[in-house]
Amino acid sequence: MENVQVLKITRTKEIIFSAVFTMMAVWAPMLIHYFGGVDGGRKFLPMPFFVLLAGLLLGWRAGLVTALASASISFFLTGMPKVELLPFVTLQLAAYGFVAGLLKEKYNVFLSASVSIVSGWLAIGIALFLFSEMNVMNYVVWGIKIGIFGILLQLILVPLIVVGVRHLRKRNEV
Repeated sequence: MENVQVLKITRTKEIIFSAVFTMMAVWAPMLIHYFGGVDGGRKFLPMPFFVLLAGLLLGWRAGLVTALASASISFFLTGMPKVELLPFVTLQLAAYGFVAGLLKEKYNVFLSASVSIVSGWLAIGIALFLFSEMNVMNYVVWGIKIGIFGILLQLILVPLIVVGVRHLRKRNEV
């Protein structure tokens, strides 16, 4: 019976933190666009940052839920991403969160984040190729070229944050 209570608390915390990461994934692009202009979101890629954190800290379910919820809520509140890109961006974010959460148990955080980022760009590229008339290579290459600073921030800061949080968790368990 005691284990059930612990699971309920853990599940509750997962839901709460998923909601917090979703809120941050919606709020951060608004802030970046306000201070960084129209291209601020494309340069810093704030939404994937929090989706990656959710996946790497809480697992694939939280990463996936954060991705799906943040893209939809952001669109309904701000109109970003554009309606024609919403399904593709949602798929990209879902790949980030899902793959990060799957890999976090088996591999180190840097490798998990790296593979997640690559899988997100592959997912949006394949989806655009299959379901859009956009030039996939131009979109993906342009997106990576403009967003390289954000991608590098994700590769550096997200693993550092995850390692720090894991360290704090272990320290508090002892």
